[in-house]
Amino acid sequence: MEDKVLRKLFLGFIHIHILHHAKEHPIFGLWMLEELKEHGYSISSGTLYPILHSMESDGLLIKEEKNIEGKIRKYYRTTDKGIRVLNEARNKAYELFKEIKD
Repeated sequence: MEDKVLRKLFLGFIHIHILHHAKEHPIFGLWMLEELKEHGYSISSGTLYPILHSMESDGLLIKEEKNIEGKIRKYYRTTDKGIRVLNEARNKAYELFKEIKD
């Protein structure tokens, strides 16, 4: 049960990671999976891609398709709405961290 609860909690952190990195530069799925793995998140592409699609549907990300060596790669970047949501999430995370750090 703990794994299930932690997974739900960490999904919010994953969304924040995605918004953060997609603000810095366009991201694609495989790169994001590797980046998340470096931070200790173990998710599959079957979990990540629906998150990306959902965030796009919510207007937080915008997708651009590029032909890379004959394959279509989908790059995502943060929209203005996504930046506002990221800023609010940062503020809330900072307040929470200050409260729980000790």
